[in-house]
Amino acid sequence: MKKIRVFISSVQSEFAGERRILYDYLTSDALLGKFFEPFIFENVPAVNYSATSVFSNEVEHCAIYLGIFGKQYGFEDSEGVSPTEREFDLAGLYSKTRLVFLSNAVDSERDLKERILIQKADQRVVRKRFGSMLELKTGVYVSLIRYLEENEYIRTAPFDATLHRSASIADLDAEKIKEFVGIARSKRGFPFSAESPSVTILTHLNLIAQERVTNAALLLFAKKPQQFFISSEVKCAHFHGTEIRKPIPSYQVYKRDVFELVNQAVDFVLSRIDVSVGTRDESIQVPIQYELPRAAVTEAIVNSVAHRDYTSNGSVQVMLFKDRLEIWNPGSLYR
Repeated sequence: MKKIRVFISSVQSEFAGERRILYDYLTSDALLGKFFEPFIFENVPAVNYSATSVFSNEVEHCAIYLGIFGKQYGFEDSEGVSPTEREFDLAGLYSKTRLVFLSNAVDSERDLKERILIQKADQRVVRKRFGSMLELKTGVYVSLIRYLEENEYIRTAPFDATLHRSASIADLDAEKIKEFVGIARSKRGFPFSAESPSVTILTHLNLIAQERVTNAALLLFAKKPQQFFISSEVKCAHFHGTEIRKPIPSYQVYKRDVFELVNQAVDFVLSRIDVSVGTRDESIQVPIQYELPRAAVTEAIVNSVAHRDYTSNGSVQVMLFKDRLEIWNPGSLYR
């Protein structure tokens, strides 16, 4: 995964120590270090470019601007503007996430232009105050964790209930939703008809919020579920013997929504096992008995699809041997 670039900006002479501590903290923390890549002035090698162009390029390519404002305004260019203010404005121009941390100095101790910069920041971003290095680190940690949650790099809700970061109701197949409602209404008394608006149905099922749909909605009703979850598939293989050996006599990879994944995988198994056909002695319908109970096969495949780890690159695997049926999915048992 490509790390999220964080541009740490401050007056160089005032917060040099704080910048270095934050850099070390973000690179060494077990969680933050996994997601974030900080940038500070001190790590820029000697290059044949102006410092202004280097910093401008870094701001353009970062995802987060992290500004530390204190007493000093800093060096001013020919237009009377400091690099810190230039970087703050540039981050706004590029629509970057801007986090501002303000030292607890009293306003009378601050440079006039620094006070004006802080007032500008007040109108555009939420700032946090800090009185010590510990408070600064804590504030940065909380802000970056919130960024990860809001952008769904990490989640506290279950996978299926999590809203997808980019998908919308337009990615869902209205006909699939109608078909589901028709079956649910006839078998379980679903309270809405197939002609009800999709938004109403999805809201009732807790599959949508503010036009954003959950991962479960995509797995159930998306036009192209694998566009969002590439590993959402079932691989089925049939071996004549008792071991995995090539060539594989019969091999299929099934895609589409989870309903179809289950149906296709069940059909794959039932079409390749022995079946006995009875007589019409007791009914006009001929009794059929599969070598493996249909209900058991279906239940096992449903569980493997429903309870797999969808963040894994692995696929559900159904392997039919001469003496057994093996069903495997990526994931682990809860502890």
